[in-house]
Amino acid sequence: MSAAAPVRIYVPIDAAALSVGAEAVARAVASEAAERGLAIEIVRNGTRGMLWLEPLVEVETAEGRIAYGPVAAEDVASLFAADFMAGGAHALRLGKTEELGWMKRQQRLTFERVGVIDPLSIADYRAHGGFRGLEKALRLSGAEIVAAIKASGLRGRGGAGFPTGIKWQTVHDARAEQKYIVCNADEGDSGTFADRMLFEGDPYLTIEGMAIAALAVGATRGYIYLRSEYPHAHRTLQRAILKAEAAGLIGASILDSGQAFHLEVRLGAGAYICGEETSLLESLEGKRAIVRAKPPLPALQGLFGKPTVVNNVLSFAAVPWILDHGAQAYADYGMGRSRGTLPVQLGGNVRRGGLIELAFGISLREIIEDMGGGTRSGRPIRAVQVGGPLGAYLTAEQLDVQMDYEALAAMRAMLGHGGIVVFDDSVDMARQARFAFAFCAKESCGKCTPCRIGATRGVEVMDRIIAGEERPKNIAVLRDLSKLMTDASLCAMGGLTPMPVLSALNHFPEDFDRPPLPLAAE
Repeated sequence: MSAAAPVRIYVPIDAAALSVGAEAVARAVASEAAERGLAIEIVRNGTRGMLWLEPLVEVETAEGRIAYGPVAAEDVASLFAADFMAGGAHALRLGKTEELGWMKRQQRLTFERVGVIDPLSIADYRAHGGFRGLEKALRLSGAEIVAAIKASGLRGRGGAGFPTGIKWQTVHDARAEQKYIVCNADEGDSGTFADRMLFEGDPYLTIEGMAIAALAVGATRGYIYLRSEYPHAHRTLQRAILKAEAAGLIGASILDSGQAFHLEVRLGAGAYICGEETSLLESLEGKRAIVRAKPPLPALQGLFGKPTVVNNVLSFAAVPWILDHGAQAYADYGMGRSRGTLPVQLGGNVRRGGLIELAFGISLREIIEDMGGGTRSGRPIRAVQVGGPLGAYLTAEQLDVQMDYEALAAMRAMLGHGGIVVFDDSVDMARQARFAFAFCAKESCGKCTPCRIGATRGVEVMDRIIAGEERPKNIAVLRDLSKLMTDASLCAMGGLTPMPVLSALNHFPEDFDRPPLPLAAE
């Protein structure tokens, strides 16, 4: 009679879970099972994105995967005593993971495997549909792949929302002996973590997407430009690339096709400006990260002066699903010119923060109030910033806006990388406006005067307003300075800095007319 197969227990290795004790939980599970003589297999998966429940432990049972959380190391003994290996009742038992309200409501295309598989197992990735998109791409011409991406309606997920297929078409049509694929993984916006979650929970997805892009445009080399603040993602990516090369999935011959694609990871040094594609390219070339004037476009003269596809992680990660299921299947999600799904990252003063992947068109209010549960403090929502530190502040009355590129643009706001940060009614919006200028002054590459000098002058003007000095005159100067930065800055760093400033001023004017308070130390 053969011994029973070990029970699979999933304990996340995602950085968010590690930060709240997942490593200690994994050790406690292994120790308790050994003491009881129980056969288990611990799988270190990615996070499901329900960050308020981390560490979230899942057990594979005959009924399906049963979730328990948040689990602390000291809870493990009582879980085993409650027969959690068979899905037993316990105060931390949440039920089937896929049936939880947070998960059930989503349309997970890009994140369908994150939290489900062993991130570094190629067999696990394949068993859940991995590399099918790449295999289909190998049966198509480059032009056919580009046509599929254009038909899908996929737009850049890094902030600008530029149609991905048009960018690929430009690089495909360019004539050059060398072309490059560059993945912008310099995820620097406040409240964003989708790229990190993908790299730590499903690294082969981006690798596959970049390989498909290489086949589409005729590139043979690729680079992932990763922010240095992601050490766990870096280690996972490096191991995944080595494993993919050893399996012949990339390297000298993609799946024995005879077409080469060599991929490397390069770490940034922590400059926010490297999220801008030309500054990123300068850094990749070993130069100081300074924005380039455009034209020429990177698609024609990019890395080392060669035609280059530069896309965000989420853009490349959407590509395998499109190739596998078809362009129309992807375009069927979403609304208007915003097709497919958007991974939203919900943070700040919110009860249930984490990652939500939904089709474009859901309202901001549904995300924050229904899925996020409102503010963690229990106080009323006063402001919500969408799109990172350079995004607009929206009021509680504006939350019915649909998550869509054009709908937000019509409100003088932007979607950006999908980060949402919630503030309750204790926030001082004048100080938030000051922060936008201070952030720009610190992170500007310094190439253009409107950004370099304008942000510094902006901090000074805000200090005078907060101190109560000639407020009407200084507010007039603030508006004039904002117009100058918007119209004359070389890139979006200076051009978008006035967006949070003016939204704070226009929506919350009372905060710019409060009795003066001493400035907090910077």
